[in-house]
Amino acid sequence: MASAPTTQSLVILGATGDLTARLLLPGLGGMLATGDVQGLEVIGSGLDDWDDERWRSRVRQSFADSGASGAELDRVVAKTRYVQADATDAADLAQLLDRCHGEVVVYFALPPSVTVKVCHAMATIDLDKSTRLVLEKPFGQDVDSAEALNELVTGLVPEDHVHRVDHFLAMATVLNILGLRFANRVVEPLLNNTHVASVDIIFDESLALEGRAGYYDSTGAMIDMIQSHLLQVLALFAMEPPATLESRDVRDAKGQVLRATRVWDDDPVRYSRRARYTAGDIDGHRVPAYVDEEGVNGSRRTETFAELVLAVDTWRWTGVPFRVRSGKALGSPRTEITVTFRPPQHIPTHLSGPVPPDRFHIGITLDKNRFGLDFNISGEGDPFGVDPVSMRGEFGSGALPPYGDVLMGVFKRDPVLSVRGDAAVQCWRIIEPVRAAWAQNEVPLTEYAAGSPGPDGWSSTGLP
Repeated sequence: MASAPTTQSLVILGATGDLTARLLLPGLGGMLATGDVQGLEVIGSGLDDWDDERWRSRVRQSFADSGASGAELDRVVAKTRYVQADATDAADLAQLLDRCHGEVVVYFALPPSVTVKVCHAMATIDLDKSTRLVLEKPFGQDVDSAEALNELVTGLVPEDHVHRVDHFLAMATVLNILGLRFANRVVEPLLNNTHVASVDIIFDESLALEGRAGYYDSTGAMIDMIQSHLLQVLALFAMEPPATLESRDVRDAKGQVLRATRVWDDDPVRYSRRARYTAGDIDGHRVPAYVDEEGVNGSRRTETFAELVLAVDTWRWTGVPFRVRSGKALGSPRTEITVTFRPPQHIPTHLSGPVPPDRFHIGITLDKNRFGLDFNISGEGDPFGVDPVSMRGEFGSGALPPYGDVLMGVFKRDPVLSVRGDAAVQCWRIIEPVRAAWAQNEVPLTEYAAGSPGPDGWSSTGLP
């Protein structure tokens, strides 16, 4: 990891938007509170007619909401500025960047279509090659647009200066997965196709649309979660042991997995499913049907629940199905990797009762930072019987919120948490046949009630 320069400027494009207030600024506050990044200059910019004081009020409030405080945060609030500008206009953009000092970090808190326009404007100005660009998901809309955007941004700055944000994988989550896999002799030798029957990567949440129709209704669960986040989790879990935890080694190992991943049996109709929620109750609150949510266009047939079964064609994992699933408005939230092991090679005939499979669970979000192992022991009161038991533990909490981790990596010049350009393309390539099948309505769009476990039969079926 390279040392950070002494003077850096953070320019936030889209500073007046919800993403900046709700996620980016609290993450920035958490990062600054560590004391690892000092002397940072922050400039907010957008089309809205704000002045410095209104912008400072937003920064101050977001820092307070995050619980972060300290002299460095007070200094940033006092000195931060707001510049009204149209970043898609080359003249406005050049004047904005000219007001920065030291190495510049440009954070695109913008819709993807606007981000592309800003990058085209950047191509027409004299952009310093030391500039770092931080881009939100989704990166492109398909394979071709992702490749074109890669070519555009790497024409502006080197690839290692481009940070494609994946805030889902905070540093603590990455280290939790890698630590369990590679720091335990009793675990690592079993994680291969000799011993593993299947792997589930699940992000089932109780949250419904929560006012995100403007973004979500044009993407849906597969692009919002599977393409953008859960395929990165799959790559992290399934990769071979990297030589180090430096960004190049980790991202090389993840890239190898993604290149080896495809829809199971190359059959997107049989091995993908989709659904959306109808009206229901979650924790005592009435949730309207997705199609009745404000801003939703029901004719788009946007899914709120998506599942793919994937093959990873490597020596370690060939023949093991990976089920990747995400759903909204569910009554039984679940965010974890679950490894289901094959049955024992031989069970003595005198043992009685069913023998459920052993399972290994790894939590994949900071608020679900648990792990566990389900296995079998002799039954209580009947040593010839078999009873399932579970062992549970908790990971240590991360020091920073996910966006704090993302920003720390940017300012420390460590892209390990960002998605490399080739990986972004591969994630689109993996889901491309599924999108085509869904566009032709070859896979039915089923329904489930908000607050329910999900569509009937989805909890345990779908694997080869």
